[in-house]
Amino acid sequence: MKKALIIINVSKDESMTLAKEIASYLKKKDVAYDFLSFDGFVDNTDFKGYDFVISLGGDGTVLYAARNSSKYGLPVFPVNLGEFGFIASVQPEDWQKELKLFMDGKAVFEKRSMLKVKVIRNGKRVYSSLSLNDAVISAERGVSTIMLSVKRNSLPLCRLKADGLILATPTGSTAYSAAAGGPIVSPEVEAFVLTPLNPFSLSSRPIVLSPDSNLEITVEKSRIKGICLTVDGQEPFGIQFGDIISVVLNKKKAKLVAGSEEKFYNALRSKLNWSGVPHA
Repeated sequence: MKKALIIINVSKDESMTLAKEIASYLKKKDVAYDFLSFDGFVDNTDFKGYDFVISLGGDGTVLYAARNSSKYGLPVFPVNLGEFGFIASVQPEDWQKELKLFMDGKAVFEKRSMLKVKVIRNGKRVYSSLSLNDAVISAERGVSTIMLSVKRNSLPLCRLKADGLILATPTGSTAYSAAAGGPIVSPEVEAFVLTPLNPFSLSSRPIVLSPDSNLEITVEKSRIKGICLTVDGQEPFGIQFGDIISVVLNKKKAKLVAGSEEKFYNALRSKLNWSGVPHA
């Protein structure tokens, strides 16, 4: 390990203090480093030239780090300074112990599926991104239904009138998709979830799709003009009628340091209260 990128969430007061402590530790280990400030909506950055990435913030900081790291297969060391810490699994008091294990080659890794999202307009790609959590198609203004036609592997799947549509990875199945009534999917499962947002028809239910699914979502004409595709809650992109949103599972996965199935299920019980009867 020769060079690290330390991502600092500027909305977290303790982030800069911790960044300096970690930088001092890395310097003693003869590991070079750079700082990168993250405010929640920073443009994607090329992480070429780094050996690993340290994210200091909440899950949103990890999402940003993962999108930019996966291209080069870089592991992300996610220190939790947020509220939930569902995917930022390293607690602040444990960072030195966990980082030493990582640098000694003894750390546990967890690989998480990512979505590859593209927007095709008039036959040309006008947008592309990766997503660790989800991609959401919705009206820019709330309480507005849009029309979407969905194909899976070139075959019609559904025609949807709804406030929007969430396409979530297993990681993202515990986030917006779960809040909209979608199923929770274990992160080691190769699949992704299609969850309608307030569908007009009661028959439009969430569905778990196999990893070979290639979705094509066409935005049909409606009375709503402002439609948006938002990746990981951080990357908004304006959509036009006739645009086709292509969604598949990305071949490369995000590599998260110190993650494990045990931590996922512990978080499910303790942070989402998925534990059954009271005091379970």
